Amino acid sequence: CSLAVLDVHGFDEVRVRLGSVDGFRCSGRVEVYQGHQWGTVCSRGWDLRDAAVVCRELDCGFAFATRSGAHFGRFSGEVWWRNVHCSGDEFTLDLCERTLNEGVCLHNEDAGVECTGKLPAPTLTMQSPFSAYSAGEAVLFTCTAPYWRHPIDFHLYKTGVDTPLVTQRADFRQTRVELTLSDLETSHEGSYSCLYRIQGNPGNSPSSNIINITVLEIHTPEIWYNASPSARPGWVNRGQSFNVTCSTQPQYPGGSFQLRLIRPNGTVRHSLPALTPFVTFSFSNAQASNEGYYCCLYKVQFGGRTFVSRESQPLAINVRGADPVLSPVVISLLVSGLTFVIATCVILVVAKVYCKRVRKPTELERESRTCVDNTYIALTIK
Repeated sequence: CSLAVLDVHGFDEVRVRLGSVDGFRCSGRVEVYQGHQWGTVCSRGWDLRDAAVVCRELDCGFAFATRSGAHFGRFSGEVWWRNVHCSGDEFTLDLCERTLNEGVCLHNEDAGVECTGKLPAPTLTMQSPFSAYSAGEAVLFTCTAPYWRHPIDFHLYKTGVDTPLVTQRADFRQTRVELTLSDLETSHEGSYSCLYRIQGNPGNSPSSNIINITVLEIHTPEIWYNASPSARPGWVNRGQSFNVTCSTQPQYPGGSFQLRLIRPNGTVRHSLPALTPFVTFSFSNAQASNEGYYCCLYKVQFGGRTFVSRESQPLAINVRGADPVLSPVVISLLVSGLTFVIATCVILVVAKVYCKRVRKPTELERESRTCVDNTYIALTIK
């Protein structure tokens, strides 16, 4: 078996830097300071896990690539270490296992590192100025990263969820993408942030600012009424009281129910705050003016927007013993029936006229006539 020799220097100070020819401090030749002298590290056995420790120690983000063969130029001092082996979780290169070089490697094998640099946090914005949405809508986020050195992937996260809800790959030098959260559900309500990742690198940028969204689920209300037990269904006795109730769930602070009465001569509206899931509109003295079709809807202002439900199914109410004139509901039924009768008569008259206009047979034709529903069909035999 083989035993690695650890390079132990007691209390000697060990520092790391990257020697670069382009002046970018987060890319360059790995240089180690020990024994009051700077030296290099041999690239034998050098990999991304080792490079990741160097980038972390220098606060240079994440390791993007390793370099060898004196990629960043030759060094004139000593080659201190070779066979460096890091797990990738160490905070400094000095904590990694290695052996002394002892003249084995030359400077043409100096190890190099390309780090991403300290990744700045991205910025998350919304194209809409509102923070509240109804179920089924979509939210369009924009994530902007002030980073362009390498291609990056953008991710949209919801607080409390480990996996991203939306991922978008950016083109080279593209620093902004749109992240769309489609078909919202109430489970999407919460806090959102974005981050980006260098393509091919396991490390993430810091998270962006947080944006909170609220998702409202607005349902169509139900409607029913209560009247005197002596009144038959759909009717209310004149002069007596009756109630119309609207109901829906869930409800939100500041909501209200709107009750609309549709009559031949116009529309009457009533409104009550939705303090409970059931709101009752009371009418103390039923008159002909209370006849018609009742519909209710739910309305609420939230997050700078107004949300309105669909109207309920119409509820027809007639007042029994009302003025001798026909009620609006009865009038509508009579008009519908009369329209049907007139249309049927017109069709029969047109059919009869058409039958009379059929041409008479010539003397050379022997014909047999068959009448079907008052329509004659000539069958000619030659």
